[in-house]
Amino acid sequence: MQKKILLKAPLLTRSGYGEQARYALRCLRSRPELFDVYIQPLTWGATSWIGEVNEEREWIDAKIEKTISYIQQGGQFDMSLQVTIPNEWERLAEVNVGYTAGMETTQIAHQWIEKSNMMDRIIVISNHSKDTFNNTVYQGVNEKTGQQIELRNTTPITAVNYPAKAYDSLPEIDLELDYNFNFVTVAQMGPRKNIENTIRWFVEEFENEEVGLIVKTNMAKNCYMDREHVYNNIRNLISQYNADRKCKVYMLHGDMTDEEIHSLYVHPKIKAMLALTHGEGFGLPLFEAAYSGLPVICAGWSGQLDFLCDEEGKNHFYDVGFDLNQIPEEVAWEGVIIKESMWAYPRESSAKSQMRKCYDDLTGPDTEKITKEYTDYAIKIHEKFHQDKMYEQFVQATYGEKIDLDSWLEELSEEVEEYE
Repeated sequence: MQKKILLKAPLLTRSGYGEQARYALRCLRSRPELFDVYIQPLTWGATSWIGEVNEEREWIDAKIEKTISYIQQGGQFDMSLQVTIPNEWERLAEVNVGYTAGMETTQIAHQWIEKSNMMDRIIVISNHSKDTFNNTVYQGVNEKTGQQIELRNTTPITAVNYPAKAYDSLPEIDLELDYNFNFVTVAQMGPRKNIENTIRWFVEEFENEEVGLIVKTNMAKNCYMDREHVYNNIRNLISQYNADRKCKVYMLHGDMTDEEIHSLYVHPKIKAMLALTHGEGFGLPLFEAAYSGLPVICAGWSGQLDFLCDEEGKNHFYDVGFDLNQIPEEVAWEGVIIKESMWAYPRESSAKSQMRKCYDDLTGPDTEKITKEYTDYAIKIHEKFHQDKMYEQFVQATYGEKIDLDSWLEELSEEVEEYE
């Protein structure tokens, strides 16, 4: 049953796709009887590479060396799993699986459809991404026959979400915050994340109140030059407001481990996640905040609805109103983000009112009740997105053939009992 699988992915980068690639790797590693893993690492834009030395990194490095030697000897692969944007997918093995975050807008480029139809299977990280793939259709004319034709994806797609992470303990983070109530936003500084409006609307709503906003961000890397660029951007933005304002904006920049990031979400002075993005393939920081019990303020559109809405369709977040409109011209990216596509524009008045409602709820007489509601929902997220369940779904979607999953789960249970 074991298949030689080539994992082509930006495994060692500090990026969303890097995190996605490492998740894919962990899924493959969970079933060594099914997958003999080989690795071709990719870069990802201008993002930094991870520097931690741990068991996983040493395992990856060993597999890269093994892959180089195997390819030099003319070795072939049974499967490939390619973790990147569809433009870069190619036929590398007998069976090829494309794994992508998908799209944060309403349409995919025609190049994606052409590449998708070359693959045997596709995995995406949310139902929004799956729907965008399946609902995008281009009309055309066959130049030879003059017949009307449709270009649409015909490759089977499976949506597999991220797993909720659990930690026995988390480090304490000394943030030196002035006030007891702070929002946090975790996002790269770029057009899609809407950081400028997030800061602007926060300051305008809480200008004369003892409330803070922590902005964990970067442009591309976590180096000093990147930090200075981000700092100047934020400083220039808030300099437009009264210098005597009470509200505070804090910039958090630099490398942080997963444990340190999760420490933000349980910090006693951080009360809610504020994310006014235009769209998410999945929304990993929002997911981490939600399963940590932190209320989330965001627009009710795109990938985050997979975990912020329950199975009955009830919202478990502060729902910011929005309008779907065409993306800005400067955001268009040939072959990736088409200029005709749309994304969500959070409404200023709604964003401010939901920030205010969240603040009032968490400082008012019903604080304990509301906090318990989010804590209870976090438990449900952990149950629904348990690591074993997500690994099982991903392995099945990748392998393709029917797997005796019950026997695998029984083996996992026996291993846990033996360890305990």
